[in-house]
Amino acid sequence: MKTVNDINFRGKKALIRVDFNVPLDDDLNVTDSNRIEAAKPTIIKILEDGGSCILMSHLGRPKAQENEFSLRHIASKASEILGVKVKFIEDCIGSIASEAAANLQPGEILLLENLRYHKEETEGDVAFAEKLSKLGDVYVNDAFGTAHRAHASTSVIAQFFPHDKCFGLLLASEIKNVNKVLTENTRPVTAVIGGAKVSSKITIIENILDKIDHLIIGGGMAFTFIKAQGGHIGNSLVEDDKMELSLAILKKAKEKNVTVHLPIDVISADSFSEFASTEIDMADSIADGWMGLDIGPKTNDLFEEVILSSKTILWNGPVGVFELEPFATGTKSLGNAIAEATKQGAFSLVGGGDSVAAATQFNLDKKVSYVSTGGGAMLEMLEGKTLPGIQAILD
Repeated sequence: MKTVNDINFRGKKALIRVDFNVPLDDDLNVTDSNRIEAAKPTIIKILEDGGSCILMSHLGRPKAQENEFSLRHIASKASEILGVKVKFIEDCIGSIASEAAANLQPGEILLLENLRYHKEETEGDVAFAEKLSKLGDVYVNDAFGTAHRAHASTSVIAQFFPHDKCFGLLLASEIKNVNKVLTENTRPVTAVIGGAKVSSKITIIENILDKIDHLIIGGGMAFTFIKAQGGHIGNSLVEDDKMELSLAILKKAKEKNVTVHLPIDVISADSFSEFASTEIDMADSIADGWMGLDIGPKTNDLFEEVILSSKTILWNGPVGVFELEPFATGTKSLGNAIAEATKQGAFSLVGGGDSVAAATQFNLDKKVSYVSTGGGAMLEMLEGKTLPGIQAILD
């Protein structure tokens, strides 16, 4: 896997696809700079070699060229984080971009305007990709968050750099860490799959059954499995049309000697609110009108025991409605168990928007082995799919 560490960028202009799709507040200030910080090692390596960096990214999903999606709002924050003034220009192609790129000196950074201001970016337009390619000498993809998209700047552009393309350090690290779960794992391997729906996680579960020893299922999706086995789940979230599929997964897991752990007890509520009345119920005997919104104390103990005996852990999805304080205990306790297992030498990978949000909320993001920056991209890798942005560099 060729990375920026394999190239000397002295005198070269690196055209880098970064993922600066960061959240902004109402005053258009950056509220979470993690993605900019994640790109820093790649950018600094190139500058220290004596090269220059041309950064291209998208921001949001503009329909026209709305000001709120302009990357100009990110330039000052990027300058602050990178420790180098980031120059910004109002387009990503055309004479303005060509001129700015041509005049860029070693040690300088240029940030192009939002790629998605041109519809050709998401259409994967070859002519648009070629125009972008003329701005730099070497193409670097460091945007894991968009590696699953076959867009002009993420995969199509690579063909114009047949010998001068590589992975950035962030993207290389993401690939390496997902592979630690999928192919280079130390057993026993436990996957924690949570969230609301079975339908959104089914392909992941099917793909990882060959690679794991334990499967912990939590969150709303657990109730589809419980009901499918004859449990009474009251008004809990359920996908009735996925019950047969759930039974098929349980059967397949058994055939592959994977132990599936479902909640034994739950915290039930009489409404979806943090002010609801709550009680502890067995997971398969919830009264009508009540819904399970978190795992209960016995389940906490069971999940913790499984996690502490694991050497490789994948955490994808919460086990309760952790955004509401009364139903955050299960996800927090699960996260603490993963942090403790990590401290004892296990490898833990956290990925998927809600798990990352939970890990950050409970200050566990520094206590696990790796937190993935790409929600959809990581999920597709776990599903066994080839990501266009990765394949384009390998080809």
